[in-house]
Amino acid sequence: MSCNSPQKTSFTPLDYPETKRVDTLDTYFETTIADPYRWLEDDLSQETEAWVTQQNKTTLGHLEQIPFRSELKERLTSLWNYEKITAPFVEGDYTYFYKNNGLQNQYVLYRYANGGSAEAAEVFLDPNGFREDGTISLGGVSFSKKGTLAAYSISEGGSDWRKVLVMDTKTKTLVGDTIAEVKFSGLSWKGDSGFYYSSYDKPKGSELSEKTDRHKLYYHAMGTSQKDDVLVFGGEAEAKYRYVSGGVTEDQRYLVVTASNATSGNKLFVHDFKRPEKGFITILDHSDSDTYVIETQGSTLFLNTNLDAPNKRIVKTTIDKPSPEHWEDVIPETKHVLSTSTAGGFFFAEYMVDALSKVYQYDISGVLVREIELPGLGSAGGFSARKTDTELYYSFTNYTTPGSVFKMAIAEGTSELYIQPAIDFNPEAYTSDQVFYTSKDGTKVPMIITYKKGLKRDGKNPTILYGYGGFNISLTPSFSIVNAVWLEQGGVYAVPNIRGGGEYGKTWHDAGTQMQKQNVFDDFIAAAEYLTENNYTSKDYLAIRGGSNGGLLVGAVMTQRPDLMKVALPAVGVLDMLRYHTFTAGAGWGYDYGTAEDSPEMFDYLLNYSPVHNVKQGVAYPATLVTTGDHDDRVVPAHSFKFAAELQAKQSGDAPVLIRIETDAGHGAGTPVSKTIEQYADIFGFTLFHMGYRVLPEEVHARLKT
Repeated sequence: MSCNSPQKTSFTPLDYPETKRVDTLDTYFETTIADPYRWLEDDLSQETEAWVTQQNKTTLGHLEQIPFRSELKERLTSLWNYEKITAPFVEGDYTYFYKNNGLQNQYVLYRYANGGSAEAAEVFLDPNGFREDGTISLGGVSFSKKGTLAAYSISEGGSDWRKVLVMDTKTKTLVGDTIAEVKFSGLSWKGDSGFYYSSYDKPKGSELSEKTDRHKLYYHAMGTSQKDDVLVFGGEAEAKYRYVSGGVTEDQRYLVVTASNATSGNKLFVHDFKRPEKGFITILDHSDSDTYVIETQGSTLFLNTNLDAPNKRIVKTTIDKPSPEHWEDVIPETKHVLSTSTAGGFFFAEYMVDALSKVYQYDISGVLVREIELPGLGSAGGFSARKTDTELYYSFTNYTTPGSVFKMAIAEGTSELYIQPAIDFNPEAYTSDQVFYTSKDGTKVPMIITYKKGLKRDGKNPTILYGYGGFNISLTPSFSIVNAVWLEQGGVYAVPNIRGGGEYGKTWHDAGTQMQKQNVFDDFIAAAEYLTENNYTSKDYLAIRGGSNGGLLVGAVMTQRPDLMKVALPAVGVLDMLRYHTFTAGAGWGYDYGTAEDSPEMFDYLLNYSPVHNVKQGVAYPATLVTTGDHDDRVVPAHSFKFAAELQAKQSGDAPVLIRIETDAGHGAGTPVSKTIEQYADIFGFTLFHMGYRVLPEEVHARLKT
């Protein structure tokens, strides 16, 4: 069933809050660039706070006029309200799992004694009690070797800055000092005596926007104060790195450290606890690859790497001869991209075949044992367990199938369904088709289009085209409650696997970076044209959406081709390409983007597509709802503030340009369920309303009545 016939409406231009302009000028290679909204970068100023308040007031006033906004919220709430349980895992004397009863803002960590049953589980850690509105979230939990201690991180208001607390797992009481100001960090225990974590020096200015440029690895010994924590790596003796992480191997013999200055490429070091006098042993002294230790067996190290293998391979070497000239292939590179996990003494190799999962089990010497039979076409993951485990749990999902958990006997390779959610959504009523379309330069790009069976291709179906296209991140099929509600409206949901992602390895990623970034936008534009040319939708019924790097994608495409879509939905976007690297950890994104200081050519290239700098006076832009969070310290909200200000000042058409700024929220992770539901009711309501719809389908009305 498609949406009821839309009603065309002429929009009265909104009376936007006044945004003052200042005379800030920057010079790049003798070119002067004005930055009239520079003042909005100051997240500590009362003036910026007042601007945010006024913009939210204007946006809310518009959203409140949407007649079916409350119905969307009600349906999202109803569909969201089902029990969600993760796969169990054993730590010490207990088996743990996460569960959400339905509408809890945060998942709760439960446990039961090993050998018992989940029915007898008790609450171990409930982040919903951290703060009443759910805006303090659980960042991660790491258990000591014997499982007697648990270190967990918390995020306040969605910030990437964390606090780490330690709990005695027997008594469930906190022990030791709180570790403060931790950022971009795992927590890795050395036995039960202490753990490693990473952080930056505290910024002198705003913690939410000040540049953070030197990452360091520390060791915290239990029973000591944070001020006594040992700086392990990243001090003055080493080169400066933006990202440093350290982890202890399962056999507790090695500390593995990765160090990098960008989101792609890392150096690799190992410290052998049996031979501490050797210090850090260098495996890789350059950042030309992504290389990680995935398994150890005595003095043998197994690595996953894309060095001389763009689609990745598994190699082995020894701690005494660890450099690349001594590497031996265990699982060679193939034409498909490899990601690897270990369980029960086996390797599990997951290959992406046109963004769909195929999984194979290999023994430690690289001999193929079997292909794992999956439930269908989609995304599988989680083939991970300890060496001594005999069972593992993996997940499977696609765009129409809610994520299910399967239990697998590792030696036999047999699987059984372990958890299947009971959700008020019928996957059989929908279908996903994979198509391949041609981009501007002739490149073939895959896209998965999901919709209700029986859809009429009459060009009148409301459609969301979602993309990312960067940082080697692959968009593989997964179920989303919010997308299910979109599909129920008769909506089409299309996801192209554009360049810049990792779907076809390092070559595909690199083809969408720096001075090839325009390929990403061209791929997305070609996807929109495919959908319209094949009558899935048309310009009047097309919305484009993306977040973070995907927000840049939306911003660039809507400024280059404002004629292509009816609605634009850039979320937490990187939108000022001349200054992105001056905030928080933004300088680490230079591998994908380059920076305006690199060269005159790179500056010109960035300026040519930077969304903030390409909003033109006198252009009719689509109805736009910019979304961001006031505590986003990954992509600071100033990007969105400046872009919205430019659009509001220069929009010549009647379509509204609004910004929705979530308070006490960050880049997305840990966002309370209640805030997520409200946000998507607004996003979908805005989208359908500005496609001309004034009522929702009868099917949704019927569901709500019952």
